[in-house]
Amino acid sequence: MTSKERFLTAMKNGVPDRVPVTPDISNYIPAKRTGRPFWEIYFEGKVPLWRAYLDAADYFGIDAWNASCWGYGGQYEAGQVVERETHREYRPEMDAMISRSVIHTPAGDLTTESVCFRADPPSPTEKPIKDLAADFPKIKYLLQPPAALNRRHWDEVRAECERRGHAFGVGVTYPGFHNWFSFVQGGVEALTYAYMDMPAILDEWCELQTEAGTKGLELILAEKPDYVLFGGSGTITLASPELVRRYTLPALAKWSRMCRNAGVPTVLHSCGKSRLLVDMLVEETCVDCINPLEVAPMGDVDLAEVKRARGKQIALMGNLHTTEVMWRGSVELVRQKALEAIRDAGEGGGFILSTGDQCGRDTPDANLFALREVAEEYGRYDQATGRLVNPPSVVRPELTAAAVCRVSRIRARPERLRWRGRLRANRAKAAVRNGEESCRRDR
Repeated sequence: MTSKERFLTAMKNGVPDRVPVTPDISNYIPAKRTGRPFWEIYFEGKVPLWRAYLDAADYFGIDAWNASCWGYGGQYEAGQVVERETHREYRPEMDAMISRSVIHTPAGDLTTESVCFRADPPSPTEKPIKDLAADFPKIKYLLQPPAALNRRHWDEVRAECERRGHAFGVGVTYPGFHNWFSFVQGGVEALTYAYMDMPAILDEWCELQTEAGTKGLELILAEKPDYVLFGGSGTITLASPELVRRYTLPALAKWSRMCRNAGVPTVLHSCGKSRLLVDMLVEETCVDCINPLEVAPMGDVDLAEVKRARGKQIALMGNLHTTEVMWRGSVELVRQKALEAIRDAGEGGGFILSTGDQCGRDTPDANLFALREVAEEYGRYDQATGRLVNPPSVVRPELTAAAVCRVSRIRARPERLRWRGRLRANRAKAAVRNGEESCRRDR
């Protein structure tokens, strides 16, 4: 299979030739590999992030999901356009670029500020909404439905994915606290007060975003991408289940049904806690796949448990820890955790070997190569049965790489552990059987 065929087959809960390998390297690592200051990518677009990502995917030999790196870029009618003025300033004492924007709308201006350090993606320091009641009439002008796709951008990304043999996907954001907190100064805390004091505004925000998203998705589906990514980091971490059902699930149910009717598979990204979200998606939407299914403490997912409970209803993509395993871990630890993930969720297909949200900038190349090597060796399927041809042997989850080394040393030098009663007894019995007089000294 090609990378595209492998990735899409697994996303649709089918059985590919082998387990696809798609670690989340959508930002830090591609930007770092360009050798440029990050602001040249995020602020100036000298190298599009999506292109840097595809270059990184090819370098590591992984099965790419480009939808995490670009938006479809809707175009708007002349009467819908808002004007944006942006000014950038390099701060040598910070070695960072500051970007300030003024967004002119018929209802008044909005202002934003972001800082981008040399080797980090941008972070907002000023968000557009300072007072929700006063600023919401302005933000509504940013929530209008698109009239068309940005055809030049769309065709460029699609052609590059096809040339490289990767699936071509498109990212769509959906409403909820996880999305709105990036617009509101004060974040989730401010939104929580708004939920109690101004619920009508949040309801209208949800309606407008759902309407605009529906129109955008209609434009997308008319062009038949290979898949659609619903992006919503922290969906069930930054909001309660009640809030998710009120603001998020209606849009996801509608949009995922539109995609299924159009024959376009879907994957949802929501980092943080997600075990309850899996159940919601299965029971209340048509979403085909979910990632990154993070482990504790960032998340709450046991991969083997969710495979048993929901693996026949939704494909799974995850879930190696991005810091303790991928960044700080040895190649041996990465291989061990990859083996465990394939063992826990690989049987029967419908599994994409991946990581938690966003591998860090300094993740060793060797650790990313190790993921692919493990999948190639242990992740191949028998197409007739859907079983793994060379399934990984059972590994004790608690046995870390360091513990393996310690056990090896223990087995090599048992005389150092005479204080352990069980070992003393075993050695004594062996000595008796062999007729060794030394057993008397040991006893």
